[in-house]
Parts: sequence; C-alpha cells; structure tokens
Amino acid sequence: MNRFSHLATDHYCNMHLNTEMPLPNSREAVLEFFGRVQKSYPMMRNFYTRDNGDFVMEEDKDQPWHRWLSLEPRRICSGFVNPSDPDLAEEQHRLILELVPYMLTVSPLDCEALDYMMGFDFAYQGNHDLLVSRALGATPAYERLPALDGAVVLNCEPSMTISLDDSCRLQARLLVETRTNAYHVRRNDYPDEPLSVYFTVRQYGSMEHDASFADRLTQLKQKCEELLEEFVIDDVLLPLSQAIAAS
Repeated sequence: MNRFSHLATDHYCNMHLNTEMPLPNSREAVLEFFGRVQKSYPMMRNFYTRDNGDFVMEEDKDQPWHRWLSLEPRRICSGFVNPSDPDLAEEQHRLILELVPYMLTVSPLDCEALDYMMGFDFAYQGNHDLLVSRALGATPAYERLPALDGAVVLNCEPSMTISLDDSCRLQARLLVETRTNAYHVRRNDYPDEPLSVYFTVRQYGSMEHDASFADRLTQLKQKCEELLEEFVIDDVLLPLSQAIAAS
C-alpha cells in the first residue's frame, strides 16, 4: 500500500513542463507522440481532444488508479492518480520527458518551468473553509475574526511559496484549495466536491544545453518528498484528515 494512501481519499503525482515556444500540434506529431507513450502503457487507450484544443490520453477512470497525459499549446502534463508507489509515476514522467526533445523538439533552452507536484484530495461534504480554519488555524492577526458573533468562515485557502535557492529559480508552493462558497453556506447544502492540498516543487527558467529533463525531475521529486516528510504531512495533511474524521 502506498505510504500516502492513509492520508487522503485520493492522491496523485503530476509533472508539468511549461515551454516558452508553442509545441507542435500537427496531426502527425501529436499521434506519433501519444502512440509512442501508449506502447509503454497500453491501458492508456482513451484519446480525445478537448473543446479548447488540448490533446488528452488516459486510462479508464473507473478503476482505483489511472494514468493520464495531456498536450497543451505550451505545456506537457503527465499524471498518475493513486499510484501504489510514487516511483511508478516517476517512471512514467521520465519516459515522457525523455521523448519530448526528439518527438516534440523541446530543448532545455525552451523550458519556462518544470514542476513535480503531489496532490491530495479529501472527501468532505461540508464547509471546507471552516474545516480548514479549524484544522490548520490562522495567524494571530486573524484568529479573532471567526469568533465574532454570527461569523461563518467563507474563504480560507492558505497558500505559501518559498525559494529553495539564492537565485529564486527553485521554488516550493503549498496550496489548500476549497470548493464551497457563500451560496452553499447560506443554503446549508454542500456539493460532493473534494478539499484539495497541492504541494509543488518547481524549477524556473532555461536549463543548461546538456541538461536532462528527466534527471531534473528526479531531483524535484526528491526535494518534494523530503519537504512532505519534514513539514507538509504532519502540519497540513494529518490535521485535515483528523478534523474530517472527527466531524
């Protein structure tokens, strides 16, 4: 069992490669790229084009875990939902990053940013913002606001980005995303939408001419998992999980 499976309803390991120049979108280039990925992952057989023109290939979503891949005008995204081991997601992301220089003509110079992101969805049908404020608390300047007579928390989405090096090109971002609003609170009718936590380690800017996208992603994954273990699990994920269990 994955070590993250007990923390949230669903978890996922995603990679995003943002480019400075538009990516190839010809029929031949797109089909050859997705076809090559499918050779390695034959269950990724659902291929379609979104209304906005993005290309997507994914496995069936009616199983506990599934892989997906998308090609946007200036972004390549790869994801694995509920992998039994994050290393399996890394293998998928590495394959794609090894293919893009040759099949999509993406060079290290063309890199705008490379991300490794761990996401966690919590099933909770209630006021997400109130739950977050109680589970994670607030800075002293905001602590007394929710205690005002008749006050109900309507928005509480903590977010912080930090630099991990002197150049500020390596960054980490922690974001909590809620999906309830004033309409839901007023009617006391909450949608069946997840409360999400995203933790991303991102490398900004062009890379060295001989740099490897795949090797750089492995470095980002290692840093992401290190910070998850040191801070995010105990300070964010566990308190949210415990607050939901107690509600």
